[in-house]
Amino acid sequence: MAKVSIQTVTGSITTDALGRTLMHEHLMVGYPGWQSDTLRAGANAAERFAICVDRIEEIKSLGFTSMLDPCPNDLGRDVEFMAKVAQKTGFQIICATGLYKEAEGGVPYWHFRSNFGPQVEAMTELFVRELEEGIGETGIRAGIIKVATGLDGMSDYERGIFEAAARAAVATGAPITTHTDGGSVGDVQQKVLGEHGVAPHRVVIGHSCGSADHDYHMGIARGGSYLGFDRFGLEALQPDAARVASLIALVEAGAGDRVVVSHDSVWCWLGQPFPPEVTAALAETWNPSHFSRRIVPMLKEQGIDDEQIDQLLVDNPRRLFEGEPLSALA
Repeated sequence: MAKVSIQTVTGSITTDALGRTLMHEHLMVGYPGWQSDTLRAGANAAERFAICVDRIEEIKSLGFTSMLDPCPNDLGRDVEFMAKVAQKTGFQIICATGLYKEAEGGVPYWHFRSNFGPQVEAMTELFVRELEEGIGETGIRAGIIKVATGLDGMSDYERGIFEAAARAAVATGAPITTHTDGGSVGDVQQKVLGEHGVAPHRVVIGHSCGSADHDYHMGIARGGSYLGFDRFGLEALQPDAARVASLIALVEAGAGDRVVVSHDSVWCWLGQPFPPEVTAALAETWNPSHFSRRIVPMLKEQGIDDEQIDQLLVDNPRRLFEGEPLSALA
């Protein structure tokens, strides 16, 4: 497959320069409304910068050269902050355009706009502009589209976002990465995006490791999309042992070429959505070095070799961005 240009927050690179890549981490997240909690602002800008630089240096020491921060537009995304961290560390960070799920995203703004007409066109225009020209006045271009659903299926609001994301993906050639809750609704996401013209191999169904249902995983894999096993370390939602078992089952079924891995770790919060003691406890395993330090040894103990691990961390992210079709699965 020919090399393809990818946008990072510090400029374009080719796919062969990606190297070892974490496909779902967050430098910073802020749930809509965080500004209202003036008693709990969280770390200041200098502290957040230092935390993120330290995290990047830690994963650089483990051989990583790139990461995707798929923070959507309505969760406190700050691409200029990402660029400063990338410039300081010499690390490649890809950012996203997109909108989050109805339950926790920027719904009031878009619902209010809908009083004056459908919003799919406006969302499409936004996503395309951020992919092709830049985000706001920053000149920083997104390299992927992020969309999301909640636990109870895809709402009408979310369906509109998915349609807009599909239109933007078809217009620009950008891939799509998703959020799912509890490893559910990924099959619906895959179907809706396909109905609007998105090739399945241009899609990562995120947080698929939230489910231990092998049939669910294989349905998505046979449908030709990537599965995000991208919440390693988040033991509060699913034990890592279950994630490892599910990942090995996929590899043994011949689907190791369509899994990408990460943690969905959040290094800095705007406001204080969790009590400090909860944040500290989560960070013991929910951090971007966890896969390399703890999960890789678990995989190797069960027969996964270095070549298969490199497939997850190097080959699969590269092939997603290159748009290489996935082979058919039995």
